Amino acid sequence: MILRPPAFSGTFYNFDPEMLKKQIDSCFRHKIGPKTMKKQNLFAAIVPHAGYEYSGPVAAWAYSRMESANYIIIGTNHGGAGAPFAIMKEGIWKTPLGSVAINATMAEKLMKKCKLLEHDVIAHQSEHSIEVQLPFLQFRFGNDFNFVPISILNEYADDMLLDSCNLLGKSIANVLSRTKEKWMIIAASDFSHYIPQTKAKHIDGEIIKSILKLDNKGMFALIADKQAGVCGYGAIAAAVAAAKEMGAKKSELLKYATSGEITGDLESVVGYASIVI
Repeated sequence: MILRPPAFSGTFYNFDPEMLKKQIDSCFRHKIGPKTMKKQNLFAAIVPHAGYEYSGPVAAWAYSRMESANYIIIGTNHGGAGAPFAIMKEGIWKTPLGSVAINATMAEKLMKKCKLLEHDVIAHQSEHSIEVQLPFLQFRFGNDFNFVPISILNEYADDMLLDSCNLLGKSIANVLSRTKEKWMIIAASDFSHYIPQTKAKHIDGEIIKSILKLDNKGMFALIADKQAGVCGYGAIAAAVAAAKEMGAKKSELLKYATSGEITGDLESVVGYASIVI
C-alpha cells in the first residue's frame, strides 16, 4: 500500500492538528469567508489551492456548500514531473487531521474508461493542489470518505489539451453515472498570478464568465489570447465537461477575491474563485 505523507503541512497550512482546525474554522468566519453553511447537491466545484492564509477564505465558500460524498479531485501539475494525466490508483494520503484512502475501484474504472490516465506517483508526491483540499474535506466530514486524485500537466491552452480535458471529463461522467455511490468533482485552480489587482480582476472576470457559461472552448481562447495566469485550466475544463455530460445546467460564482485583499499589496496579486456547478 502506498502511503503519501503530507508534503505541505507547515507551509501551505498548519502542521498541528488543533491549530489546523482553528485555521480552517477561521477561513469560514473570515471577513471575506462564507460565515454560514448551505448544502447543495453539486456536480462539481472549482476551488483555489494556495496557502490557506491567502486563499482559504475563498475556498471556504465552495466547501460551505458541499455535501458529504466521495470526491474526484483534479489538480494541476506545477512541477512538470510525471505523466500529463496522472492518477494514483491506490494508496493512503495523510494530513495532520488523519488518513484518507484512494478508492481503488473507482480509480481502476476511470483508467479503463479513459486511456489518457496513467498510474503515476511521481506527479503527485510533490504537488500541493490536491493535498490542500483534503484538510477542508476532513474538517467538514471527518475521514469517512474516499477520493481519487488526478493531476493534469498544463503546458498550452491549445485544442489538443482542450480535446483531452473534454474526453477526460466525459469519461468521468460516464463512470459516475454507473455508480450508486455519491461522488462529486473538485477542480483546483488559482487565477491570475502576480499582476496588479485591477488587471487581475478584469482578466479573471472575463474568464469566469466563460466558466459560468460552461464554455470550455471560450475559456481556453481567452486564456490563450490574454496569456492569463490560470494555473489549473485543465482541471477546470475536465470538471466542466463532466458536469455538462451529467446534465448540469447552472453554475454560480460564490466568491472572487485576490491575495491583495488579504495582504494589502495590490500591485502583485493572485486571483482566487469558488465556483459551483
